[in-house]
Amino acid sequence: MRAQFVMSEIGVGLRRNLTMTFAVIISVALSLALFGGSLLMSEQVGKMKGFWYDKANVTLYLCNKQDAQEAGEAAAKNGTPGVATCAKGAVTEDQKKQIEAELKQMSLVKSVAYESADEAYKHYQERFGNTALASSITPDQMQESFRVKLKDPEKYKVVTSAFAGRDGIHTVDDQRQAIDDLFKILNYLNMAAIGIMLIMLVVALLLIVNTVRVSAFSRRRETGIMRLVGASSFYIQVPFIMEAAVAGLIGALFACVMLVSGQYFVIDHGVGLREKIQLIDFMGWGSVLAKLPYVLFIGLLMPSMAAFIALRKYLKV
Repeated sequence: MRAQFVMSEIGVGLRRNLTMTFAVIISVALSLALFGGSLLMSEQVGKMKGFWYDKANVTLYLCNKQDAQEAGEAAAKNGTPGVATCAKGAVTEDQKKQIEAELKQMSLVKSVAYESADEAYKHYQERFGNTALASSITPDQMQESFRVKLKDPEKYKVVTSAFAGRDGIHTVDDQRQAIDDLFKILNYLNMAAIGIMLIMLVVALLLIVNTVRVSAFSRRRETGIMRLVGASSFYIQVPFIMEAAVAGLIGALFACVMLVSGQYFVIDHGVGLREKIQLIDFMGWGSVLAKLPYVLFIGLLMPSMAAFIALRKYLKV
């Protein structure tokens, strides 16, 4: 009988404040969808970091004759011979052997691969052979290089500081610097999503508090009668808390639908980002489904706690 009474009171309360209940559901759904999306975004960024950082190399480009000529002309023009990179001439065989030997002796270096000018020219033609610039490039303009794979990509600056500016080395290019810029942008976007989520959560909590306040005021006569007949404070508060919990749970279910729809229509089908952007290893259904229990739990707990706290102020029992 008590359970039936509580359920009937929940139904009455939801119907009586239908507009505010709908607003609570929408705000909870949007905030929890952003919450789940931010969790997935953080996991995706971490997954991409592990994938791309492992493939990021530190490349040492060596001076060729053209670099040496241009550097010598620039140094002579500035009146500081020998200061410009490659001003001392193209890399020699002894310098190449010394650079390779020092690289292999470094404990953080996993492997060292040498690429000749002819190989660099071949790879360039494979990638950019259809462009107008490719037709004007000759093999002697390409630079020899050492491609260094590190055991710990986080320590790329050690190689950069050790070899940058040395005789025979034109530039030290770390691919991770470009990757870091991309991940900074992704992290900023994730932070923006978290910020919007927090704002939506605050809005949802305020709506829940106002809904509970209106519901308690509209049923003050019933609660007064219940108090007179000896009903406990908890028994009087349960219908209000359950109303908020039901609205929050419905909102959480809508949030789950949005997350699943995003995975299906944006990543796998419809837009089909997984097929169109194959360079990114997008998360699968396992990651999405693993976040749904968190969304449902927060959707149930958050409104219940907000209602319980609000009742202590607006429902004196």
